Amino acid sequence: MHPDWLVPEWRAGGVSALMTTRRGGFSAAPFDSMNLRAGLGDDAVSVQRNRALFERVIGATPVMLNQVHGARVVRLHRDDAKPGAAVHEADASVTTERGIACAVQVADCLPVLLAAPGGVAAAHAGWRGLSAGVIEATVAALCEARGCAPDEIEAWLGACIGPDRFEVGADVLHAFGASPEAAAPRFRPHTPGKWLADLPGLARDRLQGSGVRTIGGGRWCTVEDTSRFFSFRRDGVTGRMLAAVWLRG
Repeated sequence: MHPDWLVPEWRAGGVSALMTTRRGGFSAAPFDSMNLRAGLGDDAVSVQRNRALFERVIGATPVMLNQVHGARVVRLHRDDAKPGAAVHEADASVTTERGIACAVQVADCLPVLLAAPGGVAAAHAGWRGLSAGVIEATVAALCEARGCAPDEIEAWLGACIGPDRFEVGADVLHAFGASPEAAAPRFRPHTPGKWLADLPGLARDRLQGSGVRTIGGGRWCTVEDTSRFFSFRRDGVTGRMLAAVWLRG
């Protein structure tokens, strides 16, 4: 594992997780070097080598989704990790089975990883997914899968566009029930008609509102750290990182 990758410090036993950075892989610029998504213009062989490296590091098969910025959650089983398995159109996944990892691809959106006794989940949380309820849906799905309460869940927020760089318009405020005419705690006025949004803060609010009490991470900005993270907003043509969580053993 590359020493630059992000590794949550879970309290939950039997759970592992990590988030890659742009370092440690085989891709050439502008996808240098650990691009894990095909179809962006990167060399297909390099992407495959990066994915094989990632799978060797975690010792499980990551199941990636066709992410559509929504709130659908799917429950993963071993068949989902088999070659040729259909790719789910969803933005979050849950599993209680060992040998497979819930995974999301990101390059500014927020990855949210969840762990409960005997179960894990991962959510792709950009502002559209957050406002649509992807976190609430994922917490509920993990609780249902494990028969646990939300306060038994531990959450970790990965790297995303930070609160000093995420410029949004009034449409985003409205999506979260805020208004330009009233104070919005997670939105700071920036320029006329624009605000700076705190994506990790919005996710923390949603997690806490769902009953999750243990929340870590959320302190890295993909836009500001050029050498460490891919950022679509900063670069346009760029790679994708992967955040994954799995049950060990």
